[in-house]
Amino acid sequence: MSNKPTDFTWSNEPNPHHVRVRQILKQHPEMKELIGKNPYTIYVIIGLVAAQVGLSYWLRDASWWLIFLVAYGVGAFISHALWVMIHETSHGLIFKGKIPNLLAGILANLPHIFASSVSFQRYHLKHHAHQGEHDLDADLPDFWEARLVSNNPLNKMMWFLFFPVFQITRTARLNISLFDRWVAINWVIQLAFDVAIVAFFGPKALVYMLISFCFSVGLHPLGARWIQEHYLTLDPVQETYSYYGPLNTVAFNVGFHNEHHDFPSIPWNKLPQVKSKAPAYYDSLLSHQSWTRLFFSFIFNPKLSLYSRVLRKEKVKIAKDTEATVA
Repeated sequence: MSNKPTDFTWSNEPNPHHVRVRQILKQHPEMKELIGKNPYTIYVIIGLVAAQVGLSYWLRDASWWLIFLVAYGVGAFISHALWVMIHETSHGLIFKGKIPNLLAGILANLPHIFASSVSFQRYHLKHHAHQGEHDLDADLPDFWEARLVSNNPLNKMMWFLFFPVFQITRTARLNISLFDRWVAINWVIQLAFDVAIVAFFGPKALVYMLISFCFSVGLHPLGARWIQEHYLTLDPVQETYSYYGPLNTVAFNVGFHNEHHDFPSIPWNKLPQVKSKAPAYYDSLLSHQSWTRLFFSFIFNPKLSLYSRVLRKEKVKIAKDTEATVA
């Protein structure tokens, strides 16, 4: 295609969330009252895991067309919601202790087939502290990845389809250890679960979970979430966008992404209150109302590509008080 993008958008500006959170707290100190844990989230995790296991049992002898249909229309939403729960555990927003949150994340990870909860915690926290810094932010595409996909619609669809694979390759550039005893524990428990599903339910049950997992992060309107969060889809400068559409109900408010980046210590159930308490800061930002519309727009709009991201030229030094607030 003509007019292919060749580079990211480079910025000398500091991380916008580290700047805005100081402004909001100065004007709205009551925002600190929302910071805390939501231990009831564990019941959400148990319910979602039980639902996915129950569906896998129901589909254990089903036709392949039905397995794909249920995975696309139901399983993908459950799997995506479990990703949101893993995200909550990565910020320690369920329990006070580190170990209980790790175990809650491992539980939420089970229907995803592949052990990823503990590893996700390692690189996701880097994304918050170093947004836009390519060597530390695994949410950013690799240079070769952006060049390979470019703005070709077919390439972008394939990128969605194999998104988990691309995500794994990005972690190699991070200067952090991605393996320890907790990662090993994550894998041992995960493999035991996978073997048990095949042994008691049959291979189709496991394949159903795998298909649900792939749809939840890839070639599905839910996959637009990864575009919504930080791709320059509506403005050449604004690098984080929120989604305020109806799917937040089944996605546990994960669409409130500006609010989350500003206050990552506030649990999912209170994120809408962040927006309502400081409307002047959030109503002025551009946002999305439809993941489905964004999904097709990203694929077929030649102006949008993996290069539609902001990279920082220099690492930003964060004051200790700000780091404590956003950690």
